[in-house]
Amino acid sequence: MAKRERVVRMSVELPLWRALTAYRVLTMVYAVLLFVFTRQNFERPLVAAGFLAVMAVWTLATLPKVANAARCTKGFLAADLTIALTGILLTPLADAHAQTHDGPTLPSIWTAGSVLAFAIKGGWRWAGFASSFVAVANIIERGEPSRDTFHNVLLVWVASIAIGYVVEVARASERTLARALEIEAATRERERLARDIHDSVLQVLAMVQRRGTALGGEAAELGRMAGEQEVALRSLVAGGLVPASRVSEDESEGAVVRVVDVPDDDGPARPCDLRTLLAPHAGAKVTLSEPGAPVLMDAPAARELAAAVGAALDNVHRHAGPDAQAWILVEDWPDEVIVTVRDDGPGIADGRLAQAEGEGRLGVAQSIRGRLRDLGGTAELLSVPGQGTEVELRIPRGKAAK
Repeated sequence: MAKRERVVRMSVELPLWRALTAYRVLTMVYAVLLFVFTRQNFERPLVAAGFLAVMAVWTLATLPKVANAARCTKGFLAADLTIALTGILLTPLADAHAQTHDGPTLPSIWTAGSVLAFAIKGGWRWAGFASSFVAVANIIERGEPSRDTFHNVLLVWVASIAIGYVVEVARASERTLARALEIEAATRERERLARDIHDSVLQVLAMVQRRGTALGGEAAELGRMAGEQEVALRSLVAGGLVPASRVSEDESEGAVVRVVDVPDDDGPARPCDLRTLLAPHAGAKVTLSEPGAPVLMDAPAARELAAAVGAALDNVHRHAGPDAQAWILVEDWPDEVIVTVRDDGPGIADGRLAQAEGEGRLGVAQSIRGRLRDLGGTAELLSVPGQGTEVELRIPRGKAAK
């Protein structure tokens, strides 16, 4: 079974939580050092020392709580903010002059860490809630707050709300990106499944319809039913469907169209000779020209390229007729691998490919171009009415074994 594409992404919040963790530790150290160097200014240094000891132990013990949003619970936020507010309100008790000279509070800038935790956890509304409590506590602590006090309070309030708003925008962007990646992955999977169906079930139904019409009688009725089912299945393919089993050989109107079996399982990542996968296509109506040396490629890329060649040859048989001659040319260049499929059929009329795609006939759109696009390559189709059709498939050497 094909491996599903997995999208691995890191949350945009994780760097913010890491930054908050570092901020809390650094500001805790700063508050302690600030007290150590100015302890002679405190009337009650034991009060300050006791609070700072509790704050330091709390900060170090709760580091896991600020590792991510899941661990940062409402209970922790409430307790953390309570400690910050307690430190602010205890400042006049430890230093009576703090109300007059606008000195720092006991927790100093560590308090902002509590507000930032609210902002990262709950966005700008939570940030506004927490910063309002801090603002009130600072005003009460100052007694007669000065202009600088109001300036600092307003700065913390605005900054915290702004950070909370940025976090909400980042979360919305992350959800949008995740949804876009899921849609892209689903679309790529749907195209892959549609290619599988085109290479198997649709070909069989088309063969039954043609043979039944040619035989007449009851077989004609079976052919008509097969044609109806083909149309219905093509409509379902456009919306995505599970793949049917592959067929290895399809005999139609006296000619043999070979469809190389391409396993879905990527298997071990080992080189594969593209020539061995293209060899079954060679026959009386198909001429294969290849290099004398192995054309080594990553096995999944080689299988997809061979399947695209098979789809191109199937289009030759279906649209150019059973008597059409086709040529396959394999070129192994240092920077890319090129496979060209050319026929001597009547060519394709202008606008026919767009019309076929609109009708749900996705041979060129998905079985050929879709495969090459998934491999980082290109598929170019050149057709002149009356002069045949040429399909050039290119895959960068990055998909080939070194």
